[in-house]
Amino acid sequence: MSAVVRPSLFSPYRWVSPSLFDFWAGQLNPLWTLREPMARLVRREPAGEGAATLVLRTNRHWAGMRAGQHVTLGVEIEGRLWQRSYSPTVLGRRELAITVKAIDGGRVSQHLVNHAQPGELFRLDAAFGEFHMPAAAPVLLLAAGSGITPMRSLLRDACQRPLAAPVDLFYWERTAAHLQFRDELQALAAAHPNLRVHLLTTREGEAPAARIDTHGLQVAGDDTPLAQRHVLACGPDGFVAAARERLAHQVAGFQAEAFTPPAPLRDASSEGEVSLTLARSGRQLSVPRGRSLLESLEAHGIKPKHGCRMGICNTCTCDRVSGATRHLRTGDLQSETAQPVRICVSAPTTDLTLDL
Repeated sequence: MSAVVRPSLFSPYRWVSPSLFDFWAGQLNPLWTLREPMARLVRREPAGEGAATLVLRTNRHWAGMRAGQHVTLGVEIEGRLWQRSYSPTVLGRRELAITVKAIDGGRVSQHLVNHAQPGELFRLDAAFGEFHMPAAAPVLLLAAGSGITPMRSLLRDACQRPLAAPVDLFYWERTAAHLQFRDELQALAAAHPNLRVHLLTTREGEAPAARIDTHGLQVAGDDTPLAQRHVLACGPDGFVAAARERLAHQVAGFQAEAFTPPAPLRDASSEGEVSLTLARSGRQLSVPRGRSLLESLEAHGIKPKHGCRMGICNTCTCDRVSGATRHLRTGDLQSETAQPVRICVSAPTTDLTLDL
């Protein structure tokens, strides 16, 4: 017979609900909650053309993160809660920096970059992601646009110790004005002989930098072969796809994260529609083969739980009852019923039943 665990007589759980406690505690200090991780905006700083860095102070309920991980930020705008995932840099105990680039028409990014004020509160989910930099192996970091944010976090962490092997960062932006953390990255390189930073602009000057699919990725004075390099790539989906196609088969290790949703499939296998059955409700839908399951469900007015929309946080994962899917980033086919489906990066290839 199992024992029933009851709250202590002196525990606040015994006398008040978490929501009621949070309401009254928030009147004294907005960061005081019974359980919920929260953060308060300390300051907002420019971070390159059309971008800003938000310095946040967290409450004691947030469990922290490893360098290179992501967090989902809950942002309230005009009474509606929006969620977006970012890769923060840890500045100190209970202090984070999140850098955001404003997107045309982006409700959340425009608010954070241009309108968020000190004192504004945000919800924080647990950190997620497996992006990591090998400790003693030659590393090649490839970043484009906002893909620099996890690289900055990884480099700041790695540079707390002497770098045991060569690390090269290639960072692409449209113009020099768009470069983020330029001075900081160059200062890290100046302090660590094994770190080299290559800042590349593709839309200015007489000779714009080559893009990832054609750039030589050569470093003067370093003859480390690509086959010994561990590659980390982060940026828009097209950038990551090009890096994967070029390098994944010829390097010692390849990790990649894209911060934009994957593009729909455009080959012959993506033509036509299939039947999608939602096992819990019994509802049947006709959905396109080449489009992510999350987008297809949303097009039918269904709003499944999700987070990053990038295939990283696993919030949208559900069980497969039957049928096959294709991973939109890697092209891998998956049909095992025991294999969970991340619906934000999976498209159906056959009639499909999900435990939703």
